[in-house]
Amino acid sequence: MILAVTFKLPDSERAIVSEAVGNIAEIRYLMDFDDPERRDMLSRTDVMLARNPGKELRPDELPLVHNARLIQFLSAGVDHLPLNALPANVPIAKNAGAYAEPMAEHALAMALAAAKRLPIEHRNLLRGEFNQFVRNKMLRGRICGIFGFGGIGTATARLMRCVEMRIHAINRLGATDEKVDWIGTPDRLDELLAAADVLIINTPLTRATQG
Repeated sequence: MILAVTFKLPDSERAIVSEAVGNIAEIRYLMDFDDPERRDMLSRTDVMLARNPGKELRPDELPLVHNARLIQFLSAGVDHLPLNALPANVPIAKNAGAYAEPMAEHALAMALAAAKRLPIEHRNLLRGEFNQFVRNKMLRGRICGIFGFGGIGTATARLMRCVEMRIHAINRLGATDEKVDWIGTPDRLDELLAAADVLIINTPLTRATQG
């Protein structure tokens, strides 16, 4: 089996790839080959591991992977990728749940920044105004609404519970094993919006979720 990696990796990370799949696949790095060899390798590839093939492959190279059994992306979201330019017969997989913990920390940071008026008061400080008695909001006891309760959503919920927020969530099933105060299906979005003090949107951007 040939695994074609379309993006640059340092030797230390190549070693990780080799350790993970080197015993079941021949690993080929696209940037190590010249043009004729690139085309030949892509036409014989079984699995392609890519960040963004629209940037890593030339337009005339995209159709060459029509014999592949899988295209695996590193990112969880795929809305920015040129899916229509890839062979329609080849299955693709996103990296669902990737970066859940850093994204959850980012969500918590943004919620705290908004509640504590950090961007506003930072600008005031630059003008010499220290508004130490201006009231801000507590997150404790308020409701964090999470639309999209997969890997990132559940990781976010765990952090929000640490500041004693209540969790209302929506996923496709309307059920979860995670600790929540309320969970519903997408048709109950209006209920989530009405209740949430903080709203976190974690759904992938697809035709079903756009808008």
